[in-house]
Amino acid sequence: MESAIDIQAESFVRELAAAIIAARDGECLACYLDRVLRDAACDGSLRLARTYRDALAPRAVALEGRLESGGGFCDCEVLMNVYWSKTDEVRPCRGARRGSTKPCDLWLRRRRGDRW
Repeated sequence: MESAIDIQAESFVRELAAAIIAARDGECLACYLDRVLRDAACDGSLRLARTYRDALAPRAVALEGRLESGGGFCDCEVLMNVYWSKTDEVRPCRGARRGSTKPCDLWLRRRRGDRW
């Protein structure tokens, strides 16, 4: 049987986890993934990309296919194979319009044949 403190602790952890993975208005997909993956491990899926899409770009129904076609079969692969950071510095997102899944100008979109 769970005690009141157990229930409160579980509720607190759930709220904290939700706050960590919440997409922020004006944040681009690449900056969102970069920020969240610093605190939450990749689970081998595009769960975070879907969370972003559902919150800020619900009409981007082809997002998963587009990321996978660029080699992003999970959230961390999106940052390795699809979008490359222009710098190693962690900087605030330069912004994205609501409904867009395009990265801000802190990121480059990798093209086929690009070398590491």
